[in-house]
Amino acid sequence: MPTPPYPALPDPIRQPQFYASVPGKRLIAWFVDLVLVVIVCIAVLPLTGFLGIFFWPTMLLVIGFAYRVTTLAMGSATWGMRFAGIELRDATGAKFDLSLALLHTIGYSISFAFPILQVISIVLMLTSARGQGLTDALLGTVAINRRVMA
Repeated sequence: MPTPPYPALPDPIRQPQFYASVPGKRLIAWFVDLVLVVIVCIAVLPLTGFLGIFFWPTMLLVIGFAYRVTTLAMGSATWGMRFAGIELRDATGAKFDLSLALLHTIGYSISFAFPILQVISIVLMLTSARGQGLTDALLGTVAINRRVMA
């Protein structure tokens, strides 16, 4: 599958070290982020008078959304991504700002809401040269190894 031209980003053919193992690292990051969001939700539960039990999925969604937007806007990576050693960059190679973090999180949330979109995203991550998911492909963003970019 040909990759769109992103002249400011590392070329996946000439500089594969930027994209090496990124799909697997994204999966690790997803699990770490899930655990962190669940921990925060459990910590918030007593503050709701334990009524949060009745809207637990909504609480997970709202806290997870806020967590993702905030961490992406502050460092272009969630804490799970930082743990896994990856970060997101836009098509110019710049780190995410608040608006791109919000757009990326909305795309991620929509993909997650529709299983077929999530499957398409996973297939794209595993088959595209830059390991881009569906939201990444639409926004022109990529996940790359942090150690290489530092």
